[in-house]
Amino acid sequence: MRSMKKTNIVEIQEARIPGDLDVIRQLWTDYLTWGNDRMQLLHGVHPHNPKEAVGQDIRMIDKFLPPHGRLVLAFIDNNPCGIGCLKAIDETTGEIKRMYVDPTFRKIGAGRAILQSLLNAATEAGYRKVRLDSPKFMEAAHSLYRGFGFKEISAYPEVEIPEAFRQYLLFMELDLT
Repeated sequence: MRSMKKTNIVEIQEARIPGDLDVIRQLWTDYLTWGNDRMQLLHGVHPHNPKEAVGQDIRMIDKFLPPHGRLVLAFIDNNPCGIGCLKAIDETTGEIKRMYVDPTFRKIGAGRAILQSLLNAATEAGYRKVRLDSPKFMEAAHSLYRGFGFKEISAYPEVEIPEAFRQYLLFMELDLT
């Protein structure tokens, strides 16, 4: 396990396609596998097949790219440590997806830096609000989101999560105006 000091600087970069695809694929796979394993442990369910979900996201990666989306990578000492995505729900609302920080790099500001970058991108894209969904077990993430002003809401119509799994998730929204 890597020991990180608070003095490490988190660098956020927009993903370069196709050059960063291997890093993106690995971080998305790590995130979805970790989430699936936790859902199985806590609730006895597997919401998706991580490999299939990542393959689908890679095929549709343009939805996470400018002008309406953003895909950012976080690095510490040139090591990829996190990822976050923004995509359009409609012309006034964006959605944060696949935000993840490798557990060995947590608690040093990577999640905060990713989120701030995505919110800046949402403002640049002209969104008036941003939504997200997050498994209920991700309490540290919820604390981060609340610290930025996100409020809990009901599941929104555009959410990609199948109805059967929504009970295990928290839905949030931030007004950017």
